[in-house]
Amino acid sequence: MITVTGQKDTRSGFGDGIVEIARKNPDVVTLTADLAGSLKLNQFIKEFPERFFQCGIAEANMIGLAAGMTIGGKIPYTTSFANFSTGRVYDQIRQSVAYSGKNVKICASHAGLTLGEDGATHQILEDIGLMKMLPGMTVIVPCDYAQTKAATIAIADYKGPVYLRFGRPVWPIFTTEMEFKIGKAQIFSEGKDVSIFACGHLVWIALEADKILKEKGISAEIINIHTIKPIDTQSILQSISKTGCAVTAEEHNIFGGLGDSIAHAASIGHPIPIEFVGTNDTFGESGTPAQLLEKYGLSAAHIVAAAEKVIARKNK
Repeated sequence: MITVTGQKDTRSGFGDGIVEIARKNPDVVTLTADLAGSLKLNQFIKEFPERFFQCGIAEANMIGLAAGMTIGGKIPYTTSFANFSTGRVYDQIRQSVAYSGKNVKICASHAGLTLGEDGATHQILEDIGLMKMLPGMTVIVPCDYAQTKAATIAIADYKGPVYLRFGRPVWPIFTTEMEFKIGKAQIFSEGKDVSIFACGHLVWIALEADKILKEKGISAEIINIHTIKPIDTQSILQSISKTGCAVTAEEHNIFGGLGDSIAHAASIGHPIPIEFVGTNDTFGESGTPAQLLEKYGLSAAHIVAAAEKVIARKNK
């Protein structure tokens, strides 16, 4: 039974989480590239002004500073929009953070289409792929406010570089902070006909699709893959060995994201038919989150259609 306890943006989960962990761990510091308000850092700045570093619109410098801070034992959380946190500074992340295994937490808001009206230049849809390909990089995409808060707290004790991806829009809260463990998938409902793997905002949409599928007599297993890397291969294989087919759903390009990771695990452990719900080799555009999710094929109806299609493929 899924219980919705309210609605709040996932970036606020980050803002509340960073304050909570900073109260407990004096080594936690934050850096931002001129986006403190957008990343919900106002309370952190109020309580810990000496542990906050405003880097201005200089993301590459921010990553370099963060890497250097780890040498002195600090746990730096860098903050910016997902587009600027990854694509703009990929060289610095690769060379200064990933290559040397620095304990930097790259925290990225405003990811995916649901950034909305800011349009294609800000709606990065390739960042999961960029980051998961870096050796040693952990990639986490929580699904709601509570899980984002829990992830923000958890990564402070996780040694090594982390990419934490979250979003801008107000979204249903349907998990608790106790339901998060790095690298462990979260099963919302068990089923026998199709496995639906989702991450981020698409987890809620997958749960909405599950209601429609139930009305059609289709039993779906809904699994939240909040940790894209390291991925929970065991849970994936257990599910698909039972259902025999899968749908992946993500607010990201179908090339390089969650879908690719599921397909890779399946191809090695238990080959099955898979359908992919995500953006299809395209940039976004301006619009409301709801309009964009519908236009680019990321709605509950699209997940339902993908489930019906993959079940038909399985039964041929």
